[in-house]
Amino acid sequence: MKFIVSSTDLLQGLLSVQKVIASKSSLPILDNFLFVLEGNTLTVTGSDAETTLKTVLVINEVMEGGEVAVPAKLLTDSLKELPTQPIEFSTEDDKNIVNIIWASGSAQIPFVSADDYPTLKELSDPTIIRMKGVILAEGINSTLYATGDEELRPVMNGIYFDIEPESTTLVASNAHKLVYYRRHDIKSGGTTSFILPKKPANLLKANLAKYMDEDVEITFDSSNCAYFKFGQSLIFCKLVDGNYPAYKSVIPKNNTNVITVNRAELLNATKRVAVCSNQATGQIVFSLAENRIKIIAQDLDFSMSAHETVGCDYEGMPMEIGFKSTFLIEILGNLSYDQICIRLSDPNRAALIQPAVQTEPEEEICALLMPMRINN
Repeated sequence: MKFIVSSTDLLQGLLSVQKVIASKSSLPILDNFLFVLEGNTLTVTGSDAETTLKTVLVINEVMEGGEVAVPAKLLTDSLKELPTQPIEFSTEDDKNIVNIIWASGSAQIPFVSADDYPTLKELSDPTIIRMKGVILAEGINSTLYATGDEELRPVMNGIYFDIEPESTTLVASNAHKLVYYRRHDIKSGGTTSFILPKKPANLLKANLAKYMDEDVEITFDSSNCAYFKFGQSLIFCKLVDGNYPAYKSVIPKNNTNVITVNRAELLNATKRVAVCSNQATGQIVFSLAENRIKIIAQDLDFSMSAHETVGCDYEGMPMEIGFKSTFLIEILGNLSYDQICIRLSDPNRAALIQPAVQTEPEEEICALLMPMRINN
């Protein structure tokens, strides 16, 4: 293998792929990048066995193609210290050495055979859906924070893709809060679903920034494997095995007490008051009356308390309802709308938090937050 490439272009490609490589791998080969150079196309692959990320670089000056596995950390650390300039990358197969030559110096690092690098699984009778990068990124951003972290319930630790003939919905929940992001313009010929783990979701979130206007092709099958293809990148991952809870059944339908409020004002007031909440529970209380929310927190063990009043439009009966402040702050912080509606039934039932006005007709976003019992 021998080629010349910009040090910066190569480094950017490597850094995007390096995110998938585990800090400690049970397979030593996975500590390496796989380089495959065919014609003018260099494919760089990284993997942790569960998730694989590929990116393609176009190389204008190629003397010889080939396949090698190169130590990921060693190579990226070497390139980080170089200013932007052409570098020559070549291998000595008899010595298992990579030579990197730049204007004022050179380096030699070892490589290993590419033969031991794992190959990607072929999907059987796959389902294929497509959506714009901006839609997938928005769906992940809107739901990822609400995923669970429970070893005993792994299905709650990912984003559930609920694909129906008339819509596609991304759902995440940790049993205390639930968020769904629905698109009515992403349709399928049938009903199907899968659960995307957190790591590939985060990789998609990071790598989609350059491909917002391009289509993402999502291919998956019954063996719980999926491919996400966009631009010059490909992400392969194993999906979470299991059945996601029936989330639609827990979304209340008759929450007739409605708060309409500025999201940023409510978020900032909640943050200020929550400083004085009980350290164990993090509870805050909404005391609701006409056109105002009084937010209250106290920690009797440390003689701390705080309250703040926020103006709002409130249609409903006076009530007090408790929430875990960290969950509420997460939801308010991840909604991108100025005005929101909080729909309540009574102090013991879940609250629905939605945009007051849905500006995108094909989009529907909603959060559900379970209340906390108020101890008087």
